Amino acid sequence: MAEVTIYEVKTSKQEREFIKLPWKIYENDSNWVPPLISDFKKTIRGETNTLKKSGPYALIIAYLGAEVCGRLIVGINETLNIAKDYKEGYISFFECMDNEEVAKTMFDYASEWLKIRGIEKIIGPISVPDGDDNRGLLIDNFEDPPIVMNVYNPPYYRKFFEDYGFYKYWDVYAYHFDITKELDERFSNVTQYAMKKYGFTVDKLDLKNIDKDMKDVKTIIEKAMPEEWEDFIPPNDDEIAIMAKSLVPVADPDLIYIARDKNGEPIGFNIAMPDYNQVLKRMNGRVFPIGFLKYYYYKRKINRGRLFVLFVVPEYRKKGVAGAIYLKGIETAKKKGYVAGEGSTIWEYNTIMRRDAESVGGKIYKTYRIYKKDI
Repeated sequence: MAEVTIYEVKTSKQEREFIKLPWKIYENDSNWVPPLISDFKKTIRGETNTLKKSGPYALIIAYLGAEVCGRLIVGINETLNIAKDYKEGYISFFECMDNEEVAKTMFDYASEWLKIRGIEKIIGPISVPDGDDNRGLLIDNFEDPPIVMNVYNPPYYRKFFEDYGFYKYWDVYAYHFDITKELDERFSNVTQYAMKKYGFTVDKLDLKNIDKDMKDVKTIIEKAMPEEWEDFIPPNDDEIAIMAKSLVPVADPDLIYIARDKNGEPIGFNIAMPDYNQVLKRMNGRVFPIGFLKYYYYKRKINRGRLFVLFVVPEYRKKGVAGAIYLKGIETAKKKGYVAGEGSTIWEYNTIMRRDAESVGGKIYKTYRIYKKDI
């Protein structure tokens, strides 16, 4: 039997192998959506996130003989560790052929890599620092295709993690919204009444004044993010700037809103995006030679969207702000011809956002599991 060997990515050839491995794993899987290679390259190089600034990390690839069979990123989010007094590391972008020995060897390597840096626990798969994708392993519903920037993986990945001794840390959920259904008239009336009673407005994101609006977003997150959330700290100015830079090229401002009180102070916001996976599916990871033509053609046919986050400051959480943002988003999505939406990924302990999603008809239809292991 061929030997499993591990290498850290150092050359452009190894980087290409790291990027292209999923094409081999998902060759016969009609649900998999190829990432845009140019964008993914920026992600793993830390050009569109805080991967480099947050702490040490390594891209590793596994070979079975001469064949590339596995990959992952292992790293330490020192910013989070310092803020929360943790000694934890993470793994991200895990992919592996159906070979448990390859998976075990990669996990062994990642564990040792972390241990020699003083780390005691390993969590994953999660996003790289400042990311909002690749969170958890999909553990159910392998029939519905993934929505933009969300996880898809073979069912056998779960066995790899659990056989190695990883245990459940948290589940995160995707909620499905049927946009074709009429909203409860009572919900709409109550929401309109709340807006008048408490004197708040809900306005679209202004891409022409993105810096100002993103400052408001930062203010809302700082006030709204509970201290007890174990894996999150409010973003700093650099992270907000990265978020703004990432949003501008792909955002549909019709789907992103900021709520403000009667004095114009920001009290809530959401980030939502059209399901570009419906376009990426046709492009096979490349913009050229004809990928950009497919992009512009199929972009007009998008009929789904994803709600990533929705924050409301504490003093307005029971005053209809979240409902008003949901209402605006659903009404707009209908006008655009959308038939479905997804709210994800919502951590199982985030009871406020779960309740808000369920109040407008959202139903859990996918579960992603984040694992932890003492090392």
